[in-house]
Amino acid sequence: MRLATSPRNTFSLASYRQAGKLSLCYLVKRMELKMNTFKKPFTKFYFLIVLTILLPIRIFPAEGQDSLKTEILKAINNGANYACNVLLDKEGKSRCDYNWIEGKWHPYEPAWHTGQIIFALVDAYKITGNKKFLKNAERAGDWWCSLQIKDNPKLNGMLNAIHGDGIDYIVFATISDGTNGLFNLWRATGIKKYAEVPTQAGEWMLEHMYVPEQKIFYDNVDPNSGEVLKENSPFWKGKKNQTLYDVARPNNEGYIFKDMYDYTKDEKYKKVFIDLCESLVEKQGPEGVWMDFMPNNKAEGRIHPRFPIWYAESLIEGYKITGNKKYLDAAKKTAEAYAKMQSKDGTIFYINYVNGKKNQNSVCGSATSFAGILWLKLIEEGAGDEFKINVERSLNFVLKNRYPLNHPDKNLAGAFFETRMREKHGHIWFTARVDISTSFGLRFLSDYYNYKFGKKE
Repeated sequence: MRLATSPRNTFSLASYRQAGKLSLCYLVKRMELKMNTFKKPFTKFYFLIVLTILLPIRIFPAEGQDSLKTEILKAINNGANYACNVLLDKEGKSRCDYNWIEGKWHPYEPAWHTGQIIFALVDAYKITGNKKFLKNAERAGDWWCSLQIKDNPKLNGMLNAIHGDGIDYIVFATISDGTNGLFNLWRATGIKKYAEVPTQAGEWMLEHMYVPEQKIFYDNVDPNSGEVLKENSPFWKGKKNQTLYDVARPNNEGYIFKDMYDYTKDEKYKKVFIDLCESLVEKQGPEGVWMDFMPNNKAEGRIHPRFPIWYAESLIEGYKITGNKKYLDAAKKTAEAYAKMQSKDGTIFYINYVNGKKNQNSVCGSATSFAGILWLKLIEEGAGDEFKINVERSLNFVLKNRYPLNHPDKNLAGAFFETRMREKHGHIWFTARVDISTSFGLRFLSDYYNYKFGKKE
């Protein structure tokens, strides 16, 4: 089978698939085919730029590769060094999205992106013993803690975690998606501020944003007035007559209240965490995800690539502290949904639909890794043997789809692979989301190393 990319050039798809790799020509061709999603055509100019950047990606294993254990350790070391040297800026925060066309970095929810880099670096430190990784995790943790608000009586103790990218509000999940990285750092170092600052932010959100009778939290806070947005969400700008579920969710991403309980031993935090687990079980759809809540889109049947995994991950934590099997069963439903999304080469695309369709213009490496983490957690709890094949597919993807250390663009050399293509400001906005692909990739490889070779003491 041959795919024509122009009247003069063709690429062989079969030869790449036969090697079991993510096919570069297939990826680029799918990008070209899917461009009818946008208002403007994907020009030859953009196509050549993308092709030039993608070509150096290490999608084929080196001849005579080392043992699996050595290969994983090498990938962890290389990825963690990249996180320290490139992803974290001078302040210690994540650079976030790298625009391929511009060759520039752009902020995108830096609080949670940085929090996950912290999580990954702590895990990499535990595997390798390299203190550089822990030191840089502390550097990032110091930046994260610097976001604490101390000069606004209405917001004191809260975190100034602005979403960005057109959403100029503090967002609950922008905080909580990063807090487990801070608590991970606290456990590794014993430095209390890494637990105290996220706990104070969680206490503020519990006091001002919680709807206990519904077991949900409002999403957004005005960073100036301290007002909680209860009627209209900036994420649904064009939607009239917004309901409660448009402005509030069962926000258990990052299981912040479970970590707050671990730190303080205050039973009220444990109760809130368990109530959120109950809420997730009640509100989970038959497809194993939560379509009533953004960033899923129920009207279009579109599933966000990571959002349901956050909830499933928290449910496993709920099972661990309660022994209630319904939480494990609900997490397994999500894991089954992701097993269906995953391609045989390990790929999970950014846009998936409840009817099984996929938009293949963006490859979500972080979802491939995050799903792998979820499957490994279920296996660890004795409830996921059927997902072992999916774990191996995630490993295959992660190891084979990384930028080489000698990549000509030093912004990308050593990164794990992820793309995001959308329309913005009237043109194609094509980014390498290498911070979250690398952080989740490092977390997955660390978990896989422990699963396969035993935890290091």
